[in-house]
Amino acid sequence: MTMLDSAALGRFIDAGRGVAPADVVIKDVRLLDVITGAITQTDIAIVGDRIVGTYDSYDGREVIDGNGLFAVPGFIDTHLHVESSLVTPLEFDRCVLPHGVTTAICDPHEIANVLGAEGIEYFQRCAEHTIMDLRVQLSSCVPATTFETAGAELDADDLVALRGHKSGIGLAEFMNFPGVLFKDEGCLAKLAAFSEGHIDGHAPLLRGRDLNGYISAGIRTEHEATGLNEAREKLMKGMTVLIREGSVSKDLHALIPLVSADTSAFLAFCTDDRNPLDIAEQGHLDYMIREAITGGAPLHHVYRVASWSAANAFGLRDRGLIAPGRRADIVLLDNLEACSVRHVISAGRLVTPELFASRGTVEPVGLESMKAEPVAAQDFRIPASETATRVMGVVPGRIITEDLAFDLPLIGGEKHVDLDKDAVKVCVVARHGKNRNIGRGFVHGFGMKRGAIASSVGHDSHNICVVGADDADMAVAVNRLIELKGGFVVAEGGAVKAELALPVAGLMSAGSFEEVHDALIPLRAAAKALGVVLPEPFLQVAFLPLPVIPHLKITDFGMFDVNSFALIGG
Repeated sequence: MTMLDSAALGRFIDAGRGVAPADVVIKDVRLLDVITGAITQTDIAIVGDRIVGTYDSYDGREVIDGNGLFAVPGFIDTHLHVESSLVTPLEFDRCVLPHGVTTAICDPHEIANVLGAEGIEYFQRCAEHTIMDLRVQLSSCVPATTFETAGAELDADDLVALRGHKSGIGLAEFMNFPGVLFKDEGCLAKLAAFSEGHIDGHAPLLRGRDLNGYISAGIRTEHEATGLNEAREKLMKGMTVLIREGSVSKDLHALIPLVSADTSAFLAFCTDDRNPLDIAEQGHLDYMIREAITGGAPLHHVYRVASWSAANAFGLRDRGLIAPGRRADIVLLDNLEACSVRHVISAGRLVTPELFASRGTVEPVGLESMKAEPVAAQDFRIPASETATRVMGVVPGRIITEDLAFDLPLIGGEKHVDLDKDAVKVCVVARHGKNRNIGRGFVHGFGMKRGAIASSVGHDSHNICVVGADDADMAVAVNRLIELKGGFVVAEGGAVKAELALPVAGLMSAGSFEEVHDALIPLRAAAKALGVVLPEPFLQVAFLPLPVIPHLKITDFGMFDVNSFALIGG
C-alpha cells in the first residue's frame, strides 16, 4: 500500500464514516467473509488503494454494480516462477491478473541461474510496473548444486546487496536441502543473512529428524509435499504447506483432504510452474479453488487458503480480507462454487485493457545468453561395455522421477535406445559458454518412437535438454534451438517440425502470452506425432535436469543420483 500522510488518513476516515464520498463503491454485492463463512449483501467503499467501508451503504465518485455478484479477497499465488509461463513479467501480469491473482510471489531463480543479479534486477524493475503486486523473492540457490554448469553464481553477499527493493519479502525456496543438513558453509551464510526474515522451503520427501533439522534453520514454507502424510507431518512441525498445481507438478487432488477448518489457516495455494496453454484452458488459482471445492473442501476455507492464510504466511498484513484498512484487492464472481471471475480490482483499480496499456515498459535482458556451439549426431553416442543401465523414469504429473534398471542394446561398444521398452536418449548440452559438456543418459516414460524434442528451459541451470529416439534428429533440434537463441524445438526425419523462440534469457518469449499460447498448440501436436504420450512434454523435459528432486536426474555432467547426491556412470 502507498505511504500515508495526515491528509490521506483523513480521507480514509471521512469516507469510511460516510461523511465524504469514496473514490469507488461496489454496490449491492454479496461479500463472502473468509473468516466466518457468512455472506452479506453490502457496499464496499474504496479510497485510493484501500478499502474504507463494508457492511453499510456508501456513495462514491465511481460505482461498480455488484448486484448478483460475490466479492472475495484477491487471490495470492504464494510460489511461482514467472519464467515457466514462458512470457515476461509484464505479460504474466496481463495473463494471470484477470483470473483474480492480485498478488504473485515469484522466485526468479530461472533467470538468475542464467544471468545472475542482472536477472533478478530485471524482475524487480518489472515489479515496479505490473498492475498486480508482483513480489520478487531473492533466489537462494544459484547454482542449485555444484554438479552442473550454471550461467551465474550468487553468494550471501550478492543476495544481501539485492535486498531492500520494495517487491522483496525474503529468501526464495532453499532447494539445496542436503546442503542445509550437512551444514554447507555457503548455505549457512545465506540462511544466517536472512535469518530475521522470511525463508521459503523446498524439501521433497524430507521427513523425520532430517526435516526437523531443515526447519530449525528458519525455513517456514513447503510446496513440495505431494502426499497427505508428508504434508501433515510438515504442518505438525510448523510449516505452512503451499498446495501446488502446476503444468507438470499436480498435487492438488492428493492434498484436497488437507483443507479443513482446523488447517486452513496454515495452508496456501501455489502454481510453481504453469504455462499459457493450461492457464487459457483451465485457469490459474481460480482453477485450484473450484477444483478444491468440487473435491469436497469447505468453501469459505478454500477462499481463506487463497487469500488471508496466504497473506499471513508471508507477512503481508495489509491484504487477504475485504475489510476496512486492507488493500483493495477484490475479485467479483458470478458463482462461488465455480469461482467464475467477472471483475478484478487490484489496489483499488478496476482491471481493464486500458489499465494494462497505462503501464510503463521494461527492456528485456539476456537476449544473447545462448552460447552453446553447434552439435553433431555423434555427440550423442553413449559408449558402454555392458547392457545394464540405470534409466530415469518419468511419471506424468510429477517432477519426482524413478530410478529404473534396464538392459539396453549394446552394439559395437555403443548403447542404443530400446523403443519396445520406451527407453530413449536424454542429453544435456551446456549452453553458458563455460565449457562444451554434454551429459548423456536414458529416460523412460515419453513413449517417443521417432525424432527428438529439445528445450533451453532446463531447471535450474537451464542448459539445453534434448530427448530423442534418433541422434541425428537430436542434433537438428539442438542446433535450431541455438539459432533461435532459446526455446522449444521438435525435429523428425532431419527437419524441424515445430518451434517456439524464447530469446529472453533462453526462457521467455519477447511476444504476448496469446502468441505463446498459439505456438504451443502445434508444438504439442508435433510431439504427439513422435509418439509422446505426456500431456505437457516440454515442461516435463524441463524438469529432467533438476538435480534437487529425487530420484534420478541428468545434468551436463551426466546422470545424477539425487538420493546419494552424486554422479553415476552410464
